[in-house]
Amino acid sequence: MEENGNASSVGNVSVNVSQEIAHERANFPFVEGNAFTATLWVGLEGFHMTVNGRHETSFVYREKLEPWLVSGVKVTGGVDILSALARGLPVSENNDLVVDVEHLKAPLVTRKRLVMLIGIFSTGNNFERRMALRRSWMQYEAARSGDVAVRFFIGLHKNSQVNLELWKEALVYGDIQLMPFVDYYSLISLKTIAICIMGTKILPAKYIMKTDDDAFVRIDQVLTSLKEKPTNGLLYGRISFDSSPHRDRDSKWYISNEEWPHDAYPPWAHGPGYIISRDIAKFIVRGHQERDLKLFKLEDVAMGIWIERFKNSGQEVHYMTDERFYNAGCETDYILAHYQSPRLVLCLWEKLQKEHQPACCE
Repeated sequence: MEENGNASSVGNVSVNVSQEIAHERANFPFVEGNAFTATLWVGLEGFHMTVNGRHETSFVYREKLEPWLVSGVKVTGGVDILSALARGLPVSENNDLVVDVEHLKAPLVTRKRLVMLIGIFSTGNNFERRMALRRSWMQYEAARSGDVAVRFFIGLHKNSQVNLELWKEALVYGDIQLMPFVDYYSLISLKTIAICIMGTKILPAKYIMKTDDDAFVRIDQVLTSLKEKPTNGLLYGRISFDSSPHRDRDSKWYISNEEWPHDAYPPWAHGPGYIISRDIAKFIVRGHQERDLKLFKLEDVAMGIWIERFKNSGQEVHYMTDERFYNAGCETDYILAHYQSPRLVLCLWEKLQKEHQPACCE
């Protein structure tokens, strides 16, 4: 700003710097119609803000907000943003801000065969979601004791810095399986195959579960339910027995006649969470190794197609549907709740710990 008090132009806003206005409004940092520079930063005890170089206010974090959750800034109200600069927004772990890293690391797997492997679909920049899962249902005793292993399956990102941060995160927590391809929606069936490979060859398990990083899984209830289910030829989840391909080209799930010429799909379980038995996983891995496995861009439907082929090979298949696998939100008495933000995931876990009831948080 010019010292002579004349108006100067910043962008398309006229800036008045008259000493008279500055004196009259000295107790308030903003003047209508005048430009200003504000800086907001995160400290150990809370947020701080300066306006035009003068410290104006500080405020503590709201309850349960930790520094690693501050990954974005949104400005609203009666202001026009001329320019904004941001730095230091975490895309991955900052160990200086987390005091219980050791408690969140994946435990060593000592069992020769796990009860269950849970593979979680995630992407490189979904750090907050992974942290919320590590602090919530991944703390179930079954997961901490080694009976159940939980791993994130993540493809590469187009941004090399995100990949570097992801690699650091993988080294810290030991629960990330990096996939050798860039994450695209049409390639996610390859992650399903990778989960089957891990669950049969690397971390052998009796059951293999697939879920997403915005889902809350009650591991204890899943294991209890599996005790009553067949151990072979099992598909367990929220199963669709009568569905057809989306032929609308504007649909996210559009399938052309070339991709699937039939009018209906075989039975399949909704992708936010389903469990298969080891023999089905081995059949899928073998088909992949022999290059005899039909790839399909809808991974949950692809699993249904593969299981149909398993069935046609002479094997018995048990389709066990359970309405408590909610694929679009949360309902009381859930086994799995989908579309849960990190805040809701932590809330669900807190309710389970305090109330011992599967109550939702919306």
